[in-house]
Amino acid sequence: MTQVTDHGGGVRSIRVPIPDNPLGTTLVHLVDTDLGPVLIDTGWDDPASWDALAAGLTACGVSVAEVHGVVITHHHPDHHGLSGKVREASGAWIAMHALDTAIVRRTRENQPDRWFSYMADKLASSGAPEEHVALLRAARTARLSTGLPAFAPALPDREIVPGELLDLAGRRLRAIWTPGHTPGHVCLHLEETHPAALPGNGRLFSGDHLLPKITPHIGLYEDPDDATVADPLGDYLDALERVGRLNPAEVLPAHQHAFTDAPGRVRELLAHHEDRLTGLLALLSTPLTSWQLAERMEWNRPWDQIPFTSRNIAVSEAEAHVRRLVKLGRAEAVTGSDPVTYVAL
Repeated sequence: MTQVTDHGGGVRSIRVPIPDNPLGTTLVHLVDTDLGPVLIDTGWDDPASWDALAAGLTACGVSVAEVHGVVITHHHPDHHGLSGKVREASGAWIAMHALDTAIVRRTRENQPDRWFSYMADKLASSGAPEEHVALLRAARTARLSTGLPAFAPALPDREIVPGELLDLAGRRLRAIWTPGHTPGHVCLHLEETHPAALPGNGRLFSGDHLLPKITPHIGLYEDPDDATVADPLGDYLDALERVGRLNPAEVLPAHQHAFTDAPGRVRELLAHHEDRLTGLLALLSTPLTSWQLAERMEWNRPWDQIPFTSRNIAVSEAEAHVRRLVKLGRAEAVTGSDPVTYVAL
């Protein structure tokens, strides 16, 4: 597979591998500016990923040391993981939306035992069986006994402000807030004529918000110190409609490949989630916990073949969907249930 793709108009993409992940690679985009190259995302923090990024930059005629800035679509490690190493090698600035920067700061400051305890309690409240929760409690104990260091992603030094142009000399790149996949996910609209004169409004770096063949995970991102009940799926669907109305000539996502007809892809994703919500309503004809919902939902493999960590992600996605149903008045929590069960209205 070609590592570097030239999209024209001073924009290229570099395929950076993600270790042991079915997605395979992150598409790190390189944008030429009058002050030097700027990266949109960086890839996973892994030696092979670093080597691929460095080799890709060399193939583009630049070095890591020449990188002027790093724009992060969202904080996930396959996007933000190598940002710190890029900054160390080049002195580049790192920009991220404030809500995702807050997650990075919380990740750096929270003690691992507190986070493991919080996640174990969340799973228990979702109805997870004790044998599943016990694995997480055991991981917490093992981590404490081995003294493993806490995960410390790079703290950004610039804020991406929705609606504003980023400070990229000679380019017009506007931030669009697209929460859902993460609270501070942003797409980046390159407000310039498409180099191949394709019809539409410029080009969109879509991160994980809009992908050509897969749907991004929409789960919960909750602060142990914040009792706010978020609606990430509602946020995501609203942001999808905004991006569809933008009608970019071409979408440059962080995974898979570039594509056109963003409005058509948005319609497909809106229909997918409406179908999924309708299916959940049928399941909720009898009261179910979030865990029981996840067990019954359709995934890319049977539930008994889904590994431990992926089950946690599935439960988070099930709860995000049922929260949407509750907000729409199509389901409700059963009063007095513990763990909480939900039922269709």
